[in-house]
Amino acid sequence: MQDNNLGNNAVHVAARLSGTGPSPMMMLAARAADLRAQGRNVISLATGEPDFDTPSHIQDAAVEAMRKGDTHYTFVDGTKAAKAAVRDKFLRENELSFDENEVGVYTGGKHVIFNALSATVDPGDEVLFGLPTFPSYIDAIRYCGGVPVGVETQASGGWKLTPDSLDKALSPKTRWVILNSPSNPTGSAYSRAELHALAAILLRYPQVLVLSDDIYEHLLYSPEPFATIAQVEPKLASRTLTMNGLSKAYSMTGWRIAYAGGPAWLVKAMATVASITVSCPSSISQAAAVAALTGPQDARNAFAETFRQRRDLFVASLNQAPHLRCPLPDGAFYVFPSCEAAIGLVTPKGKRLASDADFAEYILDEANVAIVPGSTFGAPGHFRASFALDTQQLLEAAKRIKKATEALS
Repeated sequence: MQDNNLGNNAVHVAARLSGTGPSPMMMLAARAADLRAQGRNVISLATGEPDFDTPSHIQDAAVEAMRKGDTHYTFVDGTKAAKAAVRDKFLRENELSFDENEVGVYTGGKHVIFNALSATVDPGDEVLFGLPTFPSYIDAIRYCGGVPVGVETQASGGWKLTPDSLDKALSPKTRWVILNSPSNPTGSAYSRAELHALAAILLRYPQVLVLSDDIYEHLLYSPEPFATIAQVEPKLASRTLTMNGLSKAYSMTGWRIAYAGGPAWLVKAMATVASITVSCPSSISQAAAVAALTGPQDARNAFAETFRQRRDLFVASLNQAPHLRCPLPDGAFYVFPSCEAAIGLVTPKGKRLASDADFAEYILDEANVAIVPGSTFGAPGHFRASFALDTQQLLEAAKRIKKATEALS
């Protein structure tokens, strides 16, 4: 094999990748899989993936599409049928009216985010979001040369941006504000009144675009109906990109389809980026997406109710563990407990836990349960655990965590 160590002129990774890395959640899931392959009975709570199969009528639509020859390139940002289904969904469920050239279909939620930022962010532009946050936002911002601006939020306030904190963080350099509701990792969701208050601030900054990441829309357990910011404040619609997808609500993670609606100039620019990167979404997955969005919603609703039951059970179980405090999330399928009381304690092997990362490592080693440290999301002293697993595994995971925390001194 040729030696690539050629000194200062050696081939190298581009500098724009220096601030990014593989998904920590995927790395933890891979480590859990490796440990299982070694014979360890590891339960992974690290990834955000429903454990259900895709509903059968959606699978059938994909098979039918293949049988009739829908296996070729499509328009860069979606077929006419897929776009029509997206437009109908936005109007029916969110009171958002889009023309065909104002919606696009993409290869997953991360692709929507990447396309939008690539199309609009210049070096030095600031992109604002609340902490804790989904790490891929930060990676995409940095890749595009932008400056991530994380705004601290408080557990006591439900991990949400306030009008005051938003106003203080905005600047002439701000290009985007990202809102994720219900949120990954905390499960917190903004009420209509809270969104209206944030919108009042954003109206004073006409240069700022808004990315509303609604991927967990249908996994909302609070009594108040879901709301999105362009619906609450129509004056922001001309500079808001509302994104959603099929992975979470319809258990279609592997199909890789998400969609967005926004101003035509932005959707056109995003299509240009998409044409450079992936050419178009899968024609077969788009046919499945049409069936998901226009067909019966019984399975989607049943998934959500199952997640609600799991949430209640898992939170109650975790709150029996010493040194942990687990609030009830509004939505999504994550809990975000505090493990601050465990920091500084000593494991049975004599190691002092100095951080949430140490705590997560201890839980994996001692309890064979994979969780994600809160520092991954910008909130040290916490951890994220997914409850997208069957009840038996969740109860077993909580039992193991409890036993491990009881052993700390």
